Amino acid sequence: MNVWFKDEEILMSHGAGGKASRKLIEGLVAPILTSHGSPVCLGDSFNIAGTDYWVTTDSFVVSPSSFPGGTLGELAVHGTLNDLSVAGAEPLAITSAIIIEAGTSKDEVNLQLEAIGKASQDANVPVVAGDTKVVEHGKGDGVYITTTGFGRSHPKARLGPARVAPGDVVVCSGSVGDHGITVLMARGELDFTSNSLRSDTANLWPIVKELLDTFGDSVKWMRDPTRGGIASTLNELACDAKVEIMIEESQVPVTDPVRGACEILGLDPFHIANEGKLVAILDAAIAHRAVELLREHPLGRSASTIGTVHESTTPMVVCRTEFGAHRTLDMLTGDPLPRIC
Repeated sequence: MNVWFKDEEILMSHGAGGKASRKLIEGLVAPILTSHGSPVCLGDSFNIAGTDYWVTTDSFVVSPSSFPGGTLGELAVHGTLNDLSVAGAEPLAITSAIIIEAGTSKDEVNLQLEAIGKASQDANVPVVAGDTKVVEHGKGDGVYITTTGFGRSHPKARLGPARVAPGDVVVCSGSVGDHGITVLMARGELDFTSNSLRSDTANLWPIVKELLDTFGDSVKWMRDPTRGGIASTLNELACDAKVEIMIEESQVPVTDPVRGACEILGLDPFHIANEGKLVAILDAAIAHRAVELLREHPLGRSASTIGTVHESTTPMVVCRTEFGAHRTLDMLTGDPLPRIC
């Protein structure tokens, strides 16, 4: 039994992308796998030693499986492409494993397969292998999808927390929280609707490539802030890079429907999942031009500089509110929106 992970049961919060998730990975998963010879790697993608090639894998259990702006199958492809992209790797191919619960309609399976096919075709990244399993009725929930992606390093990419330094600028490619709130609304559990609320699921490689083509190693670090939102993503970076990150609340793009829903539900949009946004740490000298470049692309129309990196003996993320006060922006605690990706 692992001495670093004290919880007796795995809870939904362990899959939410916040503190409990990090505790599970660092306290149970990583120690066991590394003890059997696997390399220490807590990133979403891994560079195969001695090569320019990267690999990543991810599972998708979103409920409902279709929602405004996307589907489970589309999300599975985009999520895997994005994990490669923000590592600075051009996606080359993916595999797809599908688990289907007995009793699931043919139309539902067809819908998700068509979504996988179209998303991969649009990205020009083929599905090259896969697997299909069926489990008993009541032992699953419709369709689950696991995708693995393979990519090749962009020649100008030099990304990693070790490159982040005081004075660097934090840039976000667009409005935050769209995906998580859209999926929550699609469940029909709340008396709240918005015709403009849609998931942001998208393939980020086109804008990542433009950033790297144009600015090269002035782009120091990138991540797609999925589970746990930008708050959890930036806290992980602060811990890894041993810096303080100051976020300007007024500069973080949040749409009115997302802001309204979060106010009603008592949620922080900075903790809500995204599926088509990136957060990047850039050299201050190119940050303004990078934002202008992002805004020229449909995926980055509302891009903005949202903060700065500072030297600190205590790694943390601090948010300066619109009223000039400061609050600690911690990682997500608990799981307010389960099964959103």
